[in-house]
Amino acid sequence: MDKIENFACRVCGLIQGEEPWGECGEDPNFNICDCCGVEFGYEDYTKESIKAYRKKWLEAGTNWWTLKEKPKDWDIEKQLQNIPIDYQ
Repeated sequence: MDKIENFACRVCGLIQGEEPWGECGEDPNFNICDCCGVEFGYEDYTKESIKAYRKKWLEAGTNWWTLKEKPKDWDIEKQLQNIPIDYQ
């Protein structure tokens, strides 16, 4: 896993300020993603739960959990490309 993947939300691809699953990819910090609202280590614990959460978030309109953090030039397609390959 390369460094950028360590910082990307497995659901939406938003790059986080710290590694949501730690350097080894197995130690969740239980923070909440500002974009999709997933709690790292809870709702994204399995590949199946990640895909289900992503599907629900996309179908609901990709609303930001913390709206004040949404970039003015936000590009969902570009952000989704950050999702680690194993979790797409």
